[in-house]
Amino acid sequence: MYPDASKNGLNILSESDIARLRSEFAGQVIPPGDPAYDAGRVLFYGGFENRRPAVIIRAASDQDVARAVSLARETGLPLAVRSGGHSPAGLSLIDGGILLDLKGLNNLHIDPEGRTAWAESGLTTGEYTSAAAEYGLATGFGDTGTVGIGGLTLGGGVGYLVRKYGLTIDNLLAADLVTADGQLLRVDSGNHPDLFWAIRGGGGNFGVVTRFLFRLQEVPSMLGGLLVLPATAETLAGFVDAASSAPEELSTIANVMVAPPMPFLPPELTGQLVILGILAYAGPVEEGEKALAPFRALAKPLADMVRPIRYTDLFMPEEGDYHPAAASRNLYVDRIGREEAERIIDNLQASDAPFRVAQVRVLGGAAARVPVEATAYPHRQAPIMVNLAAFYNGPEERAAREAWVEDFARSLNQGYLGSYVNFLGIEGEGRAQVAYPGPTWDRLVAVKRRYDPENLFRGNHNVPPDGAGPA
Repeated sequence: MYPDASKNGLNILSESDIARLRSEFAGQVIPPGDPAYDAGRVLFYGGFENRRPAVIIRAASDQDVARAVSLARETGLPLAVRSGGHSPAGLSLIDGGILLDLKGLNNLHIDPEGRTAWAESGLTTGEYTSAAAEYGLATGFGDTGTVGIGGLTLGGGVGYLVRKYGLTIDNLLAADLVTADGQLLRVDSGNHPDLFWAIRGGGGNFGVVTRFLFRLQEVPSMLGGLLVLPATAETLAGFVDAASSAPEELSTIANVMVAPPMPFLPPELTGQLVILGILAYAGPVEEGEKALAPFRALAKPLADMVRPIRYTDLFMPEEGDYHPAAASRNLYVDRIGREEAERIIDNLQASDAPFRVAQVRVLGGAAARVPVEATAYPHRQAPIMVNLAAFYNGPEERAAREAWVEDFARSLNQGYLGSYVNFLGIEGEGRAQVAYPGPTWDRLVAVKRRYDPENLFRGNHNVPPDGAGPA
């Protein structure tokens, strides 16, 4: 037994504790002062640099994960789990607790004939997608290649194939999961079906998933890329209308944003509002050209980079040393017509944030055909998702950016109660329950009470076992 480190108020493990851990774990044990410690604390989003874990454990096996969970239970230290480190709320980093880093769990076995893949949860979506593309296959994840498949999958997974093949969780067949008591369980539709239901959308509330079994889909050809249009209310409303009417093979993202310097845009557009549209047609190129024609007809494109591509080409590279701090809000809406589009443009023009964006995703299609009660993602019938964000430099700007996104979200609210858990930032109490409204929350609470009654897995958008709201 380890001493209860949480009782000393400092959450410190002794040198002898660290030495013992290093003898017990196959993976890396990284305490403060270790050369790898600071690099191990870096997240995609900034603003969390002051968080210092008592120890980082980079697991190398299921057994390491189980030991780390047991360590948290024995010591009383809070636990955070990191796959890719993209949590907008910084939940993949903890101050004074145990950071369980899964990046060492990166094995992938693809069965091209059976069209399935066993993938360990430390893989990034880009790594998985590139490997599957060698067989002309894909699983729909998000829209960024450096995101870890672990957190993305557990929250739902909305990306470039969502209308054609559904959410990531709609293509999840099974998972291996370490529960709060240290057991490793295989969960699927026939084994622990209540737990399998909960991890498909319910986040990391129920255990640490070490492996996923995904269904692979054929994606032999695509037509896709960037289409940049003028940011007018008419064009934005037309974009949403075209996306809503498009074949299910087409998934879109409309980023209404201030144009950064881009080599394919005239310099005079830098700093001006544009619609940076991302179009992804999963089907024959000839049919894709017909589906994309309405978008090109909305206005004279400022840039048209849509072309026949590989699915992997949609995952654009990121700036490795850029870690923006962002205020954000996420909501679902029923419509974006001319009036709503004008409101979006007006709000964006009213802010002086160097980077600000309203991201609009038209959903529907395959994702909407899955019954609401089939998974813990309860927003199947929501037709449009909107994500609002503004970057800030330093804590002195944060309050103003938070107020702006909050007011912006309020101005667009159409009465739909709900948020997508993977896009939730630091937004105060009650947001987890908003992400899981109605019967979904009650059912998640029941599963939580059964598998994690002490709320060991609370370093997330938490579903506590008493159902009282976020811990």
